[in-house]
Amino acid sequence: MANTYVALSTTTVGSGGVASVSFTSIPQTYTDLVIKTSYRTNRNAAADTLRITYSSGTTYGEKIILFNGSSASNGGSSGGSTGIEGLWGTDASNTASTFGNSEMYIANYTGSTKKFSNDMSATENNGSNAYVALTAGISNSTSAITSITLTSNTASTISQYSTFTLYGIKNS
Repeated sequence: MANTYVALSTTTVGSGGVASVSFTSIPQTYTDLVIKTSYRTNRNAAADTLRITYSSGTTYGEKIILFNGSSASNGGSSGGSTGIEGLWGTDASNTASTFGNSEMYIANYTGSTKKFSNDMSATENNGSNAYVALTAGISNSTSAITSITLTSNTASTISQYSTFTLYGIKNS
């Protein structure tokens, strides 16, 4: 059977940017969720990441594998109560008007088990310091996810024209 993607919500950031993007009142009628992003921040470094938190979040952890254009590295892992670090994007030090792209898959978001996710990200820079990252994440909560908040991991502002779309996935 084919999986069906249904766009549930899209946010496009307006003038001045925003501190975070939230998806609220997520319907509980799908099997999985996907978040697709195209974003940049005002941070002035090589890249930026988002901190992903769920309504049902308690303790989070992730494992990151990072490729910077010349070599792969173990980007490390962490845990704690602050969310999953992932969904890499482009920042202000990169080529103007370029945006990083990411996709995060959240499995069994309504189930009564821990919430697992994975994401693939690529930053954009016509010069140097572009990154590709794979992230596996977990939330120890066994409650259904009803909202998701994405915030810059470095307290940067998410820039104008960045877009975020949440999809529900149904087996059909």
